[in-house]
Amino acid sequence: MSDATIPGEPMIAVSALRKSFGQNVVLHDVSLDVPQGGVTALIGPSGSGKSTLLRCINLLERPDGGSLRVDRTVLDFDRVGRKSALPARALAEIRAEAGMVFQSFNLFPHMSVIENVASGPIYVRRIPRATAMERARALLDRVGLAHRADASPAMLSGGQKQRVAIARALAMDPRIMLFDEATSALDPALVGEVLSIMRTLADDGMTMIVVTHEMAFARDVADEVVFMADGYVVERGAARQVIEAPNEARTKEFLRHFHLGASA
Repeated sequence: MSDATIPGEPMIAVSALRKSFGQNVVLHDVSLDVPQGGVTALIGPSGSGKSTLLRCINLLERPDGGSLRVDRTVLDFDRVGRKSALPARALAEIRAEAGMVFQSFNLFPHMSVIENVASGPIYVRRIPRATAMERARALLDRVGLAHRADASPAMLSGGQKQRVAIARALAMDPRIMLFDEATSALDPALVGEVLSIMRTLADDGMTMIVVTHEMAFARDVADEVVFMADGYVVERGAARQVIEAPNEARTKEFLRHFHLGASA
């Protein structure tokens, strides 16, 4: 895949994406664009389709219809059809470009922290071990955990484990990062350290889609906020406008339960 996006085109383009599980329609013709270096926050109640949308973008779930473009790679799911295999090259390119961080940390318990970070480049990208380990150490330093490189995951706090998971995703050199409620499994005292790393990535120009219930983070870090409910995009717009002065009644009702502090 080219190192340059198509001039004037978004880095991620989702058009009329549809997804069902049996008779349960989870995504109804969802569309959104994210420019290169842009940060989009997906908010909404549980079961609204936010996580499924992320998994469809990373092709961990196969959409039933619509289209997806990540950088220069395009998949038209209506044209491919539900029963045909997705093109292997397109599948590999999109997954290589889009790193994903989940609610659970999914670290390998039998590997040290640095081995967890280096394993993808070594075994998937076939990067020489010494090069991968050097890169892993630099990434652990970036997330403030160089001093825990030789520790086992069992010795880390939840916040530290999630920072290792972020470093592991970055080790694959993605151009896009997808965060699926990356702080929801953490104790409140540990949330800030993970949000700080995510804020730094945004400041550094990483293209990001973030599913979050941290409304102050969405307001202060995202460029755009998309509010979803029942598989539909109900409202989208500039982050501060949607969070502080939403137009739609469902958005207002959802945000009424959050007490936002002052802007960072």
